[in-house]
Amino acid sequence: MLAVSPYAKILLAIEPVDFRKGMDALVRLCQHQFSQAPFEGHFFIFRNRRKTDIKVLHYDRQGFCLFHKRLSTGRFNHWPTAQMPLISLSETQLHVLLANGNPLTIEEQAPWR
Repeated sequence: MLAVSPYAKILLAIEPVDFRKGMDALVRLCQHQFSQAPFEGHFFIFRNRRKTDIKVLHYDRQGFCLFHKRLSTGRFNHWPTAQMPLISLSETQLHVLLANGNPLTIEEQAPWR
């Protein structure tokens, strides 16, 4: 289970990435291709071409963390599609996606204040 700060964005890359890329290459991808600042503590989610693996990149103020999830059977069939290279997810949608559910079917209420 990932603990997401309320100030952190969760950004999902629509297109697959080469999973031979390590942490440094994914950081450069965030900076140059997506024009995002990975050092701000945001979560970046990537998938491989076969939709069997997910990588989550996160900076925790001490260094980068790279989480990798590989399904033992099946594929991530509910990967969102969009015209933009990145879309934003909520924490609940991230957990639904990691459980191989459809994150776009989640109806969330406005946060309590």
